Amino acid sequence: MKKVTLKAYAVKHKLSLFNVVKMTKSGQIPTETVVENGKDVIYILIDEKIEKKVTQTIELVKNKEPYSMRNENERLKKEVEKLKKEIEVLKKRV
Repeated sequence: MKKVTLKAYAVKHKLSLFNVVKMTKSGQIPTETVVENGKDVIYILIDEKIEKKVTQTIELVKNKEPYSMRNENERLKKEVEKLKKEIEVLKKRV
């Protein structure tokens, strides 16, 4: 087994440090705490079986449909058009 720091693991898998800490706290990744220079340092234990599971999980999350600004922009334009029509109808009533 190989030991890697949280930051190195995050860089390796292109994750945020927050997500790596969250994965360690939930128990998805095995860790080991070592006291170095009076501070607790958390090391992630890299194992082939666990790495495959984590890699698959990361790929599933990345394959989700990305948030599209163009789609959101089109939706908002349609809503603005609806509101303009509604305003015209209200102006005619008054």
